[in-house]
Amino acid sequence: MHEAGIAVIVGTPTYAVPAWLAAKHPDILVTTVAGQQKYGPRQIMDIVNPTFRRYAEKIIRTLMAHVQHHPAIIGWQLDNETKHYDNIGRYMQEGFVRSLQEKYPDLRQLNHDFGLDYWSNRIDRWQDFPPVENTINASLACAFSRYQRQQVTEYLAWQAAIVREYAQPHQFVTHNFDFEWRGYSYGVQPRVDHFAAAQALDIAGVDIYHPSQAHLTGREIAFGGAITRSLKPGQNYFVLETQAQGFAQWTPFPGQLRLQAFSHIASGAAMVSYWHWHSIHNAFETYWKGLLSHDFSRNPTWQEATTIGADFARLSPQLAELKAENDVALLISNEAMDALNHFLPGDARGNIYNDIFRRFHDALYDHNISLDIIHDVNEETSRYRVLIVPGLYAADEGLLTRINDYIARGGRALIGFKSGFSDENVKVRSSAQPGVLRQSCGVSYSQFTLPEETTVSSCCAEIDCRNDNQAELWMELLTPDDGTRTLLRYQHPAWGEYAAATEADYGQGRALYVGFLPQKGLISQLFDVLTADLTLNSRTSAYRYPLVVKKMRNRAGNNIHFLFNYSGEAMDVVSETLGTALLSGETVYVGQPLRLRAWEFTIIES
Repeated sequence: MHEAGIAVIVGTPTYAVPAWLAAKHPDILVTTVAGQQKYGPRQIMDIVNPTFRRYAEKIIRTLMAHVQHHPAIIGWQLDNETKHYDNIGRYMQEGFVRSLQEKYPDLRQLNHDFGLDYWSNRIDRWQDFPPVENTINASLACAFSRYQRQQVTEYLAWQAAIVREYAQPHQFVTHNFDFEWRGYSYGVQPRVDHFAAAQALDIAGVDIYHPSQAHLTGREIAFGGAITRSLKPGQNYFVLETQAQGFAQWTPFPGQLRLQAFSHIASGAAMVSYWHWHSIHNAFETYWKGLLSHDFSRNPTWQEATTIGADFARLSPQLAELKAENDVALLISNEAMDALNHFLPGDARGNIYNDIFRRFHDALYDHNISLDIIHDVNEETSRYRVLIVPGLYAADEGLLTRINDYIARGGRALIGFKSGFSDENVKVRSSAQPGVLRQSCGVSYSQFTLPEETTVSSCCAEIDCRNDNQAELWMELLTPDDGTRTLLRYQHPAWGEYAAATEADYGQGRALYVGFLPQKGLISQLFDVLTADLTLNSRTSAYRYPLVVKKMRNRAGNNIHFLFNYSGEAMDVVSETLGTALLSGETVYVGQPLRLRAWEFTIIES
């Protein structure tokens, strides 16, 4: 490969244990609620098992010593899409109990914070600590989930320390994070704290897979890029895996592979690499096709990839090291995800936190509002003019106070239902809801219900929700404080007196609170109401999806505008900027008509 001019990232081979090792040490196979896993699939090992660690260290050191000086190697990838694999085994549970002993020298405090008196769950001696997997206590379950994620962070840091003993100064350490999987990359990863785990890396990496053909939207590329871009602030990231042909239903239409690749660049990626080079001929991923099909022959997907490589080489001076300058941020939380998903409303199933996250993210994406995704509110958050807070069900008082302070200092916040409801231990606050956030939101409630045959109506001229008026998933019966404006009201014979969405001034800023899950079109209207008097850098275009517009700054200080046609039909648009079309070299003027063919894009430097 080196002779062919191909640079190599070598991965540590720890994510699939060999049969002989599982036979010799069956205890290294992970135990989940379904029992101890049987050998066969990958990623069935117990990452905290000392025997597994011993063999993992041995193979890492053997590999590193053998190839460390090879001139083709530019970096090292730790493991592969690491998670805790739902580990409830002996070592995981013993470590969890030790962590609680360190945090709670007095068991009475643990019982109080977690509410363990309920159903006689109280623990009076550490040796009586019960297995966690069958607990009915959300506080305990969520604390264990957080501990499981911490072990992923520790495991990757442990591998990184070994690798760095051998790595050369010019070589980087990375890892390919992934997301909640629903047949494709869907939402925030519940089994890894990406922000904590990324501290062990030099460069953040990611795997992003998504629907294709008529279902290609770019939304997964956008949210995956926004999360990964925030893991190492100020840096670009690597797309270490994305689909070439992929599954049969993903075989890309002509032009889609190019559209996808440049969408990654427009999100801040510094590299796009495909899983995988050629389609394999046996085993589980036989039909997860690569750039080449099983016959190793040239094909339209491979041919399109060659044009991508040529354009990357030609345009790297303009497109390398692109930086986002967004002034809108969306706050995510693994802890809120755990807690919210522990109490599913009605017949809801699965990870509803990610359903809520995607609803808010996708609404703004379709509205051409570019955003960053953050995991905390701190001094750095002041650079954002708008903060989106969906489903922050569990949070300590410090975080909620920082949100209030952000608003008081002039920020705008769109805060979703259930936010502020419980503390960091998933203990419901005894004050009027939304707890600490009532101070900035100017609204309260003590009752809630499910929105059966319930719509919402507008109370202001700026919102027309006749086409997006369904209240979904949950509804809080809101009572505005004096001075708080009611934007939406429930339409229901029993609940019509209650507000559904409100807006309140607080200090120099403003908070908009939504007591239900709105449809995407209504979310974008609420965002427009909240920001009507603001000129936002994140508002990249007056156009709407399927024309997706991204704006980045290159290292020369110039603006790079990406216009993507995410549809199977040609689109006629008008240029909103003056500059040079990088693909053609032609000058583009403000107001100039542009035609984008199906799945086509243009890039303008200004």
